[in-house]
Amino acid sequence: MKMTDYEPQALDVLDDAGRKVLFTEARTANTFAAMDVADDELAMIWELARWSPSAANGQPLRVLFVRTREGKERLGRHLDEGNRAKTLSAPAVAILAYDVDFHEQMPTVFPARGDMLRAAFADQVEKRESIAAYNSALQTGVFLLAVRAAGLAAGPMAGFDRAGVDGEFFTGTSWRSHLVVNIGHPGTDPWFPRLPRVPVEDAVAWV
Repeated sequence: MKMTDYEPQALDVLDDAGRKVLFTEARTANTFAAMDVADDELAMIWELARWSPSAANGQPLRVLFVRTREGKERLGRHLDEGNRAKTLSAPAVAILAYDVDFHEQMPTVFPARGDMLRAAFADQVEKRESIAAYNSALQTGVFLLAVRAAGLAAGPMAGFDRAGVDGEFFTGTSWRSHLVVNIGHPGTDPWFPRLPRVPVEDAVAWV
């Protein structure tokens, strides 16, 4: 086929309503309404988030959904004091983690080169940790968009004792926590005032 015969594929463009839900009018929730979040809604979040890009399709992000009062209290012991009430009031909480042993899944997620990649990473724990941390952060951005796409509000928080959370929930596993996300419907006065964005001229360059 000649290049002149190629017709580029036109991709769909998100409409204004979708842009508002995911970006321009989306906010971080600080309070939550007393409305349950169903298991089906949490499953929908993951079904969307799991399509995030990641290096070599390694997909190191892991999620523990905390639903019970007892689970939230266990988590709350390891949160910064200012975050505890938010988590206890949220209908659902996601502990986002990365799997240091993500390479064990490579034959499944990258069939063409999976065995080679698994063997190459087998003895490189520090490199796996670095790759997993970076790529789970990339996936986390998509996870937050997935929460919004499911009609829910997210309250991400990094103020917690990671070693404490790992000891509480992930002992004996290769998971390492990196973010806590409260999930639910917005409650009373849920938003802080919208803060400014970095000016375009300071954030974007053209060559």
